[in-house]
Amino acid sequence: MSEFLAMGGYAAYVWPTYGATALVMVVLLVVSVRGAKRAEREARALEALSPRRRRKAEKR
Repeated sequence: MSEFLAMGGYAAYVWPTYGATALVMVVLLVVSVRGAKRAEREARALEALSPRRRRKAEKR
């Protein structure tokens, strides 16, 4: 196991790279979720401002 963790002498380069990649993925997830929630709120606000459409059956 210690050989695997040492990564053939390149552990000082490999593990920080994995850590940076994991950090970027988490930040990307958080930014995406926040953006989706904001877009959802904006869509609801715009729908609330627009006049209600009648259904086809009600037009008769």
